Amino acid sequence: MRPIAVIDDDSAVRDALQILFEAHQWPVFGFESAEHFLNEADAADYSCLIIDVRMTGMSGLELYSELKNAFYLPPVIFLTGHADVPMAVAAVKDGVMDFLEKPCDYSLLVSRIEACLARDEEARSAWNARQSLDERLESLTPREREVLRELLTGRLNKQIADELDISIKTVEVHRARIYTKLKVRSAGGLAASLKGVQISEI
Repeated sequence: MRPIAVIDDDSAVRDALQILFEAHQWPVFGFESAEHFLNEADAADYSCLIIDVRMTGMSGLELYSELKNAFYLPPVIFLTGHADVPMAVAAVKDGVMDFLEKPCDYSLLVSRIEACLARDEEARSAWNARQSLDERLESLTPREREVLRELLTGRLNKQIADELDISIKTVEVHRARIYTKLKVRSAGGLAASLKGVQISEI
């Protein structure tokens, strides 16, 4: 499994969490600041991020704001020594997995980590599938993209030929190439492989 990242400027907290997680056979890496993490790590390499809210330099909330621009962001748990209900509610609404107050109950933290690991596995699988699809879409020529957009509206070859002012034979050639590049064998397979993708994204 990918390691857990603990980002906290308190070395005692980092050490305690490392001992706890290693006892559960979870690999873990500690970072003494948000800047240290941004300079040395890639969020996608971790299964879960545990971030202290208040740190010297960049705060945990500022770090999270930066990480939201990453290609993939694993589940995040915030730790804070200062209870702030509005902050916690806002963070959870913004996609944070959980918001725990220090000192947190270790059994509670472990259960939250287990939920994060399950969430990461599911989300990463979907993300990897979308990355693979994006790469296949990138391989299409501009004309193949035009034909694909028409296919996804349900138009027949003749209708596509009329719309794009090309021959039916040319449409058939492009259609065959699209199927090959997207690794599908039928119109149904094409629709299924592009489920959730907006035509405007193609």
